Amino acid sequence: MKKIGKDEFISGYVPHHNHGSVDYTSVNAGHVHQCLDVTSPAIPTEDGSHVHYTEGYVLFEDGHTHHYKAYSGPVIPIGNGMHVHYYNFFTTEDNGHRHHVKGVDQPAPGSK
Repeated sequence: MKKIGKDEFISGYVPHHNHGSVDYTSVNAGHVHQCLDVTSPAIPTEDGSHVHYTEGYVLFEDGHTHHYKAYSGPVIPIGNGMHVHYYNFFTTEDNGHRHHVKGVDQPAPGSK
């Protein structure tokens, strides 16, 4: 398989790619956590698109951390043979509260 770099534009489905993101959680109990994330490789869907799975911990803040497990939304083509995914999930409840995390991950090659 041809190597695909982060700046190459590819039409269609690219099987072995992942996405990263850097975001902040919602403000709860007077604080936020930073969420640094890298997804699993693409998981094909029945409609010919794909999603990604992710799990991890938000960064330690205010004396605690939170865990999360989530799937991305479907592909959002952004042109030039690149795509992103929307994510929207809640962390575990720890220290009497949980946080909401939502946003869009970094672009990757492929349009499906």
